[in-house]
Order: sequence, then structure tokens, then C-alpha cells
Amino acid sequence: MDIRRMHKEDWPFVAQIYQEGMDTGVATFEKEVPDYKVWDANHLQVGRLVATNGGLVMGWAALSPVSGRCVYGGVAEVSVYVGSRFTKMGVGKALMESLILESEKAGFWTLQSGIFPENKGSIALHKKVGFRYIGKRERIGKRNNLWIDNLLFERRSTLVGMD
Repeated sequence: MDIRRMHKEDWPFVAQIYQEGMDTGVATFEKEVPDYKVWDANHLQVGRLVATNGGLVMGWAALSPVSGRCVYGGVAEVSVYVGSRFTKMGVGKALMESLILESEKAGFWTLQSGIFPENKGSIALHKKVGFRYIGKRERIGKRNNLWIDNLLFERRSTLVGMD
């Protein structure tokens, strides 16, 4: 498995994996995969990664800004998705470890994630790579007309923002 920077040409594969995540009902509040232009505008340029094997995209990770305010310039939200055929193969962990390194090189001191309580695999992955549970946003959004909680996890860099 190789982890490399995501290219625009990867979008059809990234979008397919994103749709698979949406289909689980526990990955995102989003209902439709956006077109590339919208997705591109909502994600940072740093930290866009894909895991590949023989040219096949197995999963992806990306960072989104949490705020436009400069004080939050070193804080980003994590997205990580693994294709349904590639779960439990270490793809998510490899992506997250690479994403953490990329984010620290770019000066990010905090990574955060909002995870549905039912998404046990994502919770386990985040804990495995050093994220800690910091709280719950109750009834933060609706999915299928039902209010859903979101668990907050964060990882504070031990290299960036220590001064």
C-alpha cells in the first residue's frame, strides 16, 4: 500500500468511496457526494491523501478548516474514508498516520473529528492514532428526520504549538 497526495484525477474513486461511506448511514450528515469543485472549495490543500495499491484507490483522507478566523489557523477537521472492500486492512490507520505527519509539517497543532456514536470503527481508529474523546454534541443534526448526536475527538500535536 502506498499513501500519496490526492490528485484531481482521483476524484471519481474518492467520490465512490465517499458514497459508500454515506450509504452506511453512520459516516456523515451529507446526503449527496458534491461535485469536485464544491468538495475542493471546502477542503484544505494540505493533507489530501489517498491510499493506493497497484493504482487502485483504497481510501482517502482530507482536512477542512474549522473556522475562517486566524486564531484557528492551526486547527483542522479530519475526514477519512476507506472503501468497503478494504476495511480492516490497516488502510485507515495508514492514512491517519500520514495525515497527522502532513498536518504537523504544515503547522497544525490540533486535529478534530466529529463521529456518530454508532461508528465504532472510526472511534477505534481515532483512539488508535492518539485522538481523545472530548465530549458530545447532543442532537446536533438530523439524519433521516431523526436528531443525531456527534462525538468530538481531538488530537493535540506534541510537536507543533508547544511554545
